[in-house]
Amino acid sequence: MLISELSARTGVPVPTLKFYLREGLLMPGTALSATRSDYGEEHVRRVGVARALTDVVGLSVHQARTVLALFASPREELFEALGRALGELPAARVPEADDYPRARAALEHLGWRYDPRYAAVRQLERALEAAEAAGMPLNDDRLDAYAPAVRSIAEHDVALVPEEPERALEYAVLGTALYEPVLVALRRLAHHDIAAERFAPPGP
Repeated sequence: MLISELSARTGVPVPTLKFYLREGLLMPGTALSATRSDYGEEHVRRVGVARALTDVVGLSVHQARTVLALFASPREELFEALGRALGELPAARVPEADDYPRARAALEHLGWRYDPRYAAVRQLERALEAAEAAGMPLNDDRLDAYAPAVRSIAEHDVALVPEEPERALEYAVLGTALYEPVLVALRRLAHHDIAAERFAPPGP
């Protein structure tokens, strides 16, 4: 398909597609002439991923290009590449430190394996520090209540990861970025439902 047809398939204007091509978010098509190229289904998929990373997740072009490069050609072991890709997500970009005492204590309490270089460890440390500063430190009872539910969600997610490295990275990064807001919203809606059941006055 020509770039005009790719635009019609994806709903992305031709100037935006040309921007994606210039910035390396979209791989070139097969040249048909000096000014015309042919694009296929993989380009349709890549446009959708590029839009998700930039428009929905909120990555900069540079960050999206870094993640897409990992998708296309992971040069490391999958686990390492996944850590690097997830580290580009907005919520994971918190300052590094030499140690993460709160996160380490929580993870060791749960008996979970972790790599201190993983961006989510820094994210957890920052969140626990903020909760502590607000006078609501995470106690073991709450941690023990949260952990099984979170682990169950993670087990479901990991069971669905495709075997191909590129698809695995794409699934993990987009799944993390796009579904985390869903989990937050569902938790708040569950609070509302339970609070209504527990505290709302009985109807007439």
